[in-house]
Amino acid sequence: MILNIDTSTESASIALAHDEQLMGLLKNSQQKDHAGWIQGAIQDLIKDSGYHLNQLNAIAVTNGPGSYTGLRVGLATAKGLCYGLNIPLITIGTLDVMAIAAKQWLKSMNLPTDVQLCPMIDARRNEVFTALFDTDLNQLIAPAAMILDHSSFEKELNRQSILFFGNGSPKWKAICKHMTAHFADIEWDSTAMISTAYNSFREKKFADISYSEPAYLKEFYIHQ
Repeated sequence: MILNIDTSTESASIALAHDEQLMGLLKNSQQKDHAGWIQGAIQDLIKDSGYHLNQLNAIAVTNGPGSYTGLRVGLATAKGLCYGLNIPLITIGTLDVMAIAAKQWLKSMNLPTDVQLCPMIDARRNEVFTALFDTDLNQLIAPAAMILDHSSFEKELNRQSILFFGNGSPKWKAICKHMTAHFADIEWDSTAMISTAYNSFREKKFADISYSEPAYLKEFYIHQ
């Protein structure tokens, strides 16, 4: 029994899964309310699904990139539960989860899946958090903060079609002129974490509860 938590972007969600079967899902679309929403939502989700917190075997959480506050909320919540319940912590990259959701979306729409996948998270101004994945969800470009310009992804787009998605992709769509660039509005939530979290649990790929930190990818600056 694994609780999957994602508070990394504007829409937060928690999904309870037994092995790879979804048992319950709750969402919150108010980004500023993630911290106030998540504790009560977890209690409601577990109770409404007919289980108890002490039946959880692990907690999985997206650890970035994404919103600074959202990432801290999710990881702190997951760590607290793991400490209190004495269960392992599993961390999954936000961009990885988005790529999984995109592949699932392509399959559900009966669209070709032989495109590379490029999730983008808005990082303010003309910058995005992004990565590039092949059809088997292997990373071709590691997660990074990227300032977009007309030459971005030029070599990759000259070789193969790429599907761009996420709340940062409209910035790229506005300046991208490549014929092999495709764009889609793909919704995703913590259900896309379920299989990865389950496999990580089986393979005992656990994060260090004490020292795990969010993958911010860039520093947080406060203007004085």
